[in-house]
Amino acid sequence: MLLCSATPCSFTLSSKRGLPNLAAPSRFYFGGENSTLGLVQRHSYRMASPSGIRSLKLEATLQSDSHGSSSHRNEDSTIHGVSETIVGVLGGGQLGRMLCQAASLMAIKVVTLDPLENSPASSLSYQHFVGRFDDGDAVREFSKKCGVLTIEIEHVDAITLEKLEEQGVDCQPKPSTIRIIQDKYIQKVHFSQHGIPLPDFLKMDNPESAEEAANLFGFPMMVKSRRQAYDGRGNAIAHCKEELPSAIAALGGYERGLYVERWTSFTKELAVIVARGRDGSVLCYPVVETIHKDSICHIVEAPADVPEKIRKSSVDIARRAVSSLEGAGVFAVELFLTNDGQVLLNEVAPRPHNSGHHTIESCYTSQYEQHLRAVIGLPLGETSMKTPAAIMYNILGEEEGERGFYLAHQLMKKALSISGATVHWYDKPEMRKLRKMGHITLVGPSRSHVRKNLDLMLNRKSIKNNTPDTPQVAIIMGSDSDLPTMKDAAEILNTFHVPFEITIVSAHRTPERMYSFALSAKERGIQIIIAGAGGAAHLPGMVASLTPLPVIGVPIRTSSLDGVDSLLSIVQMPKGIPVATVAIGNAANAALLAVRMLATRNDELWERVMKHQEELKDTVLKKAEKLEREGWEKYLNP
Repeated sequence: MLLCSATPCSFTLSSKRGLPNLAAPSRFYFGGENSTLGLVQRHSYRMASPSGIRSLKLEATLQSDSHGSSSHRNEDSTIHGVSETIVGVLGGGQLGRMLCQAASLMAIKVVTLDPLENSPASSLSYQHFVGRFDDGDAVREFSKKCGVLTIEIEHVDAITLEKLEEQGVDCQPKPSTIRIIQDKYIQKVHFSQHGIPLPDFLKMDNPESAEEAANLFGFPMMVKSRRQAYDGRGNAIAHCKEELPSAIAALGGYERGLYVERWTSFTKELAVIVARGRDGSVLCYPVVETIHKDSICHIVEAPADVPEKIRKSSVDIARRAVSSLEGAGVFAVELFLTNDGQVLLNEVAPRPHNSGHHTIESCYTSQYEQHLRAVIGLPLGETSMKTPAAIMYNILGEEEGERGFYLAHQLMKKALSISGATVHWYDKPEMRKLRKMGHITLVGPSRSHVRKNLDLMLNRKSIKNNTPDTPQVAIIMGSDSDLPTMKDAAEILNTFHVPFEITIVSAHRTPERMYSFALSAKERGIQIIIAGAGGAAHLPGMVASLTPLPVIGVPIRTSSLDGVDSLLSIVQMPKGIPVATVAIGNAANAALLAVRMLATRNDELWERVMKHQEELKDTVLKKAEKLEREGWEKYLNP
């Protein structure tokens, strides 16, 4: 029999464990008028039976240790599986649901606490407890069921968590971190004290501070609530001094707790998911771009289409921000890329985040599996992407009620017909406008590929549809006299439908152009460079010294030494500057080599390469058959 040490007057149980003919999961209710503490408590179980739902009154003696968890074991005992720690999650929304999905792969038991009986996580959790995650009593009782306590929403009772931590309850991330994050003004102060670049900000708790902010920052000005603000709620813009009082009133007045930020003009909003282990180790996921609709995250592109310098700066800021906090888990760091190229921290969430949904399909370790690894104390997983590009599209309620469900269903039906698309539906019982109901992740071989699939899914024409795909290969040569040779590479790339660019870049006559081309190639989406050169043949080697991209040299046949000097020049590059090469004048093979390199990360292209090889084989066999059938004389003189 399953015993419960909770103090409420009743809970529902439907579980396959301990009682017959029950369906998962368990549901327990915390709170209520008759809730009392005690070792013996009468409970009401609702049990499924062939005749319907019936009630069974049952007395149970409730016994538990100080933590009430079956997860605490003798260090010498055997662990059956990955971990026997029961993970308690405060919150049962879509993030909790996806935590449960990740946990099921490793048979990790996750129990959830949420005010809603039918919250998104309730049907997937090991046990679901109904109670408010900001209710100290409910959290205290819930903690007795867990080996480690974590969150999927930061609006929890941090004070109770701090007290529980003092009593020995394992909370990850630390309650001190949650308390800092909950108050956005305190969060800004904390990161400012740790040297993290931020927009200028100022506390505003009376008319005098509002006037000071107006004088310091000017207008427009962003007014924000310090607590309980998310998805654009809790923000108001004052475009001029006359609008400031109404912006303050819209947020509940000074007593609500406000602060202001200097208006930040940004070109993009970026985000970095950061994982921190219990041993203090920190790993960062690739930088993504977040695109918002009515201040709600709507689309996430991974990786972000930004220069390498911006990527490095974003990861550095995210790493430093998380390192200044305490505790293990996954953290989301939201950033602004300003018009003048600065990266500024916006805010941090101490939990899995919307900007990391794509990691389920696009990365070797999803943010949800990573969070479980971190809070339990397992080794952190690989954070790199296993697919070249991904887009996450939030399914936001377009209309209220049944009409909204119908529109969402049509969108998901369309997505399921697209290669590389995965649908996640959160199973929320009520549809509201702009409510997050699910998400769709699109993965593919290139950024342009997933963007086109997004347009296809949304039945819209991209403004980029009339422009060529982003080039993946660059064909360059020192002179237009090389074009008759290098055109063979262009023809091969066309055959395999690989987008490319072709231009003239001379190492001797236009060194500045060569320098600029090589340094910008990666940022423009180029993955491989094919460089033709005759005579001194410096172009392939010089370009290879300027870029980490792979370079394939093509020796051009010349009138003086018949291209031998070009071949020898290319293959004699110094150690550390690799350049591949092909036979003299064989630009076609250079393109085929580039295609094979690209095909290792593109299944569609791989199929075309395999088909090409089969066609070559068939061509040889047909020629052999003809030669054998007709004889050599007729073969040569048809």
